[in-house]
Amino acid sequence: MTKSANAPVRHATMRERNLAVVLEHVARHQPVTRARLAELTGFTKTTVSNLVALLEGAGLVRDGAPVHEGERGRPGVGVSVRGDGAAGLGLEVNVDYLAACVVDLARQVRYRHVVSADNRGREPGAVLAALSALADEAVAAAAGQGLAVAGAAIALPGLLDREGGVVRHAPNLGWTDVPVAGAPGLAAALPAEYDNEANLAALGELWFGGGARFGDFVHVSGEIGIGAGIVVDGRVFRGAHGFAGELGHLVAEPAGPVCSCGGRGCLEQVAGQEAMLRAAGLPATRPAGGPGGSVGRLVERLEAGDAAALGAVSRAGRALGGALASVVNLIDPDTVVLGGVFSPLAAWVRPPLEEVLAGGPGSLRRGVPPVEVSGLAEGAAVLGAAGLVVERVIADPALLL
Repeated sequence: MTKSANAPVRHATMRERNLAVVLEHVARHQPVTRARLAELTGFTKTTVSNLVALLEGAGLVRDGAPVHEGERGRPGVGVSVRGDGAAGLGLEVNVDYLAACVVDLARQVRYRHVVSADNRGREPGAVLAALSALADEAVAAAAGQGLAVAGAAIALPGLLDREGGVVRHAPNLGWTDVPVAGAPGLAAALPAEYDNEANLAALGELWFGGGARFGDFVHVSGEIGIGAGIVVDGRVFRGAHGFAGELGHLVAEPAGPVCSCGGRGCLEQVAGQEAMLRAAGLPATRPAGGPGGSVGRLVERLEAGDAAALGAVSRAGRALGGALASVVNLIDPDTVVLGGVFSPLAAWVRPPLEEVLAGGPGSLRRGVPPVEVSGLAEGAAVLGAAGLVVERVIADPALLL
């Protein structure tokens, strides 16, 4: 009987799938013995040993110290993900900064760099060229630590065509139909993918912050604009066209100021970073000193009891609470997480937010979801971007074989 020409392909596909299963369990349970991996995967011990050998050869896992699993028997050799082999590169374009981050397969941050830049009205090509230079620096820094960057993910603001790598509309940048994929020099030698910064911030919280204990949650990214990453069953909810989570463009004050999106009274015109700074009498631009400068001065005024600062942040908290009341009624999350600039401002933003929230969905359900504060703050999106690459490698390690 003639052997099917497709048989080797099926065999290779099965092996790739099995490699992914083993690597995922190593990442989740490390350090873990081969015997335990056989129990977790249902594979034979011989199959597990062969798969681990392939992963070792690719520099993805390594043997470590003996591990005691259970009360009986001799300890076995623990297998762990290597932190000195492959790595993920995260990049971020924001309105007033660019960022790069490298994370190894053990999910340790190995490099991070943030550059302040006013990107509004700036030619997209110039912004992407600067991001490319930042990516080159990150890849070189990773190589200096013995790391090989396996791919890049780029966090972008606004409405995004993820498949085509096109920013359809980013009102705060002034970008419309800007192609990012294939931009000259931008991670040209690396497989790259693209996502909305709020989605990646939510994934950053899930993988590197407290997200694992938050259940289904809404992560609110407060920057110049305001976005929401919605995590359901451990995955980001994107909507039919990938545009879900545009929290900042819910109407907070119908007669409020005109927004860059063309609407009026959008939430970010009341509760966004610049709106709060203006209302507090502070400059709205980020100083050359780097991330958090203007917000840091706002925190200083809040701590000093400045009336204008307190009023600005309280108004923002109430507006944000009103918007989140609708979100809670609509999607019923377990937790609301305050990220971005709302993290350092949480002591003043959260009380009025929770008061409004309690008066809304609190009357329809048994209480309201807890409002947590992210410890990642403005670093969540670029961290989530790097983590996305790591997750892709773990899900498909055959790419590196």
